[in-house]
Amino acid sequence: MTQHLQRRLTPRHITFMALGMAIGTGLFLGSASAINLAGPSVLFAYMFGGLMIFIVMRALGEMAVHDPVAGSFSSYAHRYLGPFAGYVTGWNYWLLMVGVGMAESTGVGIYMKQWFPDLPQWIWVFGSVVMIGSLNLMAVKVYGEMEFWFTMIKVVTVVLMILGGAGMIWLGWGNGGKAIGLSNLWGHGGWFPKGVMGMVLSLPVVVFAFGGIETVGMAAGEASQPERTIPRAVNSVLWRILIFYVGALFVIMAIYPWNELGLQGSPFVTTFAKLGISQAAGVINFVVITAALSGFNSTTFSGSRMLYSLANKGQAPAVLAKVSAHGVPIRGVLVTLACLVIGVVLNYLLPQRIFEMMMSILSFNTVWTWSMVLVAHYSFRRRHGKTGFALRLWPLSSAICLAFFLFVVVMLGYNPDTRVALYVGAAWVVLLTLGYFAFGVGRRMTLAAADANAA
Repeated sequence: MTQHLQRRLTPRHITFMALGMAIGTGLFLGSASAINLAGPSVLFAYMFGGLMIFIVMRALGEMAVHDPVAGSFSSYAHRYLGPFAGYVTGWNYWLLMVGVGMAESTGVGIYMKQWFPDLPQWIWVFGSVVMIGSLNLMAVKVYGEMEFWFTMIKVVTVVLMILGGAGMIWLGWGNGGKAIGLSNLWGHGGWFPKGVMGMVLSLPVVVFAFGGIETVGMAAGEASQPERTIPRAVNSVLWRILIFYVGALFVIMAIYPWNELGLQGSPFVTTFAKLGISQAAGVINFVVITAALSGFNSTTFSGSRMLYSLANKGQAPAVLAKVSAHGVPIRGVLVTLACLVIGVVLNYLLPQRIFEMMMSILSFNTVWTWSMVLVAHYSFRRRHGKTGFALRLWPLSSAICLAFFLFVVVMLGYNPDTRVALYVGAAWVVLLTLGYFAFGVGRRMTLAAADANAA
């Protein structure tokens, strides 16, 4: 068996992976929660949050182009901040991927209930675990191809929805020739119906919606041309957010009153259903199912690669470093899938609460990961200086972004509904810290480094 991953992800795969991770349940289903908290002002939250994520991606992209490795930010934290930082960041991200995978598979169950309301939600969740698990056990090129087609479906649909929605708003398509106009954006309590605080409270949900976009960094270790594809994928982040998040939600809230969205599933589905286009609503439901499967596919990929990277650094059981003849860390995939089965159990016990519960809990893990990217990048810049693909306005841009993430953490604690994220996040970090010292992870790594130096 080979001990290394294989660079079989083409530029086309990487580009569409980056595009696809921006369009998932965070947009199709999670946006309903954000709209409920902020009303139309959620557009401003997505714009500002998107700018902060772009800063993170530029920092990550700069390090990935310089050193394209599978462990991505965990490896960078290990190298530039120390073994303990890399260990906590890596395991924190693996937990994040497991949690996001649970949320995405739950999204599949929620969408399938639109078609099969009498079947329990957990059955569809279990089916998605089996399907995505099977795909991830194949060669990485299979994963790349599936992401390409999943993403193509999502992109074409969202673009058509925006164009069709624009026709409804200004030309009266589907409304008897009478233009709907934009009055719904301010006609139900104004732009800030929940006040500025409503927009602020939506920020943790917005942050989660962008979660997974850093998969581009994780894929760098298996990209055939990382020096060319990573910059292209990272630079497209900002316009993707503007088009697919701000553009789509602008159209939806113009067509449909914000305070009636999300009451019966995805805003995308209910928007078309309201216009009497029942077939289109069915198509959109199919699309959001593929979006959830796409996100689930990517989180399983990223989680297994993180376990592989941790094992190679002596921070996880060595057996997880084994890969198949096709270059797939099969044991890492299986361990990740085994934990994702917990999501099936939770959907059996709490089918009505699991999606929003996972969104709230995982916001802390997301902020931790992105913050560590910025801190590691600061040390990277101090050591290597400015590179060809560099974060602009550094270190000011990094400082502003870190301040924003600190503010998001404060808001997690302020809102009683999301406060659990801090409790779970703090408990997880404490547990990891105890494991690091109790199981001698740091000591084993020190001995391994000493042996390597002696050799």
